[in-house]
Amino acid sequence: MIRCALIAAFAVFALDGGAYALDVIGQGRVVRFDSKYGTLVISSGAEARTLRVTPETLFTDGNSSRIAPRTARLVLQKGAALRYAAAKGNRDDVLATVRFDRLPYADTSEFRSLPNLGAQSYEGCPGGLYPGGKNERPAAHETAGLALAAQVRPLNENGEAAANGQIVLLSIGMSNASQVFSSFKTIADRDPRKNPRVVVVDGAQDGMTAGRVQDPESVQGGREYWTTIDRRLAAAGVAPPQVQVVWIKQADSEPDTGFPEYALSLAVALARIVRVLPQRYPNVKLAYLSSRSYAGYAATTLNPEPYAYESGFSVKWLIEEQIRGAPDLRFDKMDGRRGAPWLSWGPYLWANGRSANASGISYDPADFGPDGTHPSPLGRRKQANALLLFLKTDSTARTWFIGR
Repeated sequence: MIRCALIAAFAVFALDGGAYALDVIGQGRVVRFDSKYGTLVISSGAEARTLRVTPETLFTDGNSSRIAPRTARLVLQKGAALRYAAAKGNRDDVLATVRFDRLPYADTSEFRSLPNLGAQSYEGCPGGLYPGGKNERPAAHETAGLALAAQVRPLNENGEAAANGQIVLLSIGMSNASQVFSSFKTIADRDPRKNPRVVVVDGAQDGMTAGRVQDPESVQGGREYWTTIDRRLAAAGVAPPQVQVVWIKQADSEPDTGFPEYALSLAVALARIVRVLPQRYPNVKLAYLSSRSYAGYAATTLNPEPYAYESGFSVKWLIEEQIRGAPDLRFDKMDGRRGAPWLSWGPYLWANGRSANASGISYDPADFGPDGTHPSPLGRRKQANALLLFLKTDSTARTWFIGR
């Protein structure tokens, strides 16, 4: 089947204005990939062949989904099994197509988590969680967050202060976020230190990526997403005016653009999402954001590396826009309205595989399910515990999250 598909697609392979006749259809393993010169050495039995990787080279996975070239360059590792078609030209031999039955583990050894990156840069963009390569909130932003945190108190269903009211902590995101937050709810509700007035509600939903939910009136998913949250709040015995704190973890599916294009597009979608929050939850004050966890073990193109890593820049840039005073992200009331809640990093969840990040988080393949993207029960607990620790220790969270 794969042979027929390759013949149909690449009987003649056009490149740089010239035609390359299909030469070899076969299978083998990666011997070496030189990203600097764009050459790939493939072994097939006792033979080895050097082929040039071009912008027209097509990479696919076992489901025939296209693999972005940036991801392909991370998974072309020594020993990786593949099926391929080569095209022979007058000057050199080129790689026409590659298919992996299972996406190999990505080589992310050159990546550094944002807290570890600090003032150094990735693709020309400085790291750190906050401006200036820092991992601490700027003093003015910290002060504003503390003031708002002090205002978080139990409210009744009309949003009025009430001793027997509730503080709703709501999650916003896709399936990955829902899996983590559901695990978090289980362990948080059992924690004797948790404020009994805090009600944890999972608003994250399967398949509801950032692009789908950014417009609450969209029939492409936004309307369904936000009305589902309303139903979940009602099922938990609380109302929208009682939502005061939100945790957000979002991404988009099947990214295939370069950097910073995807990170910027995700940042724009996140900005639209946080602007929805005050419209639906008039008393929301604080929003904590986390970016994707590790995707170097991903077996599909759903959200592989380097996109999982680069989503950290989306969160970083969004928060920095608010810190710089972007009018549509203001958390203080202007003309009686607020653009967004106060924004901050929650736990930074990305780590370079088994190499721990600054918070001590690391990941093994066992932390993920069969697709290498969604967390396994073990991985869910790991991320949920990181969120619980953050809420119990962060200066703007512990005052309302821990029981008084």
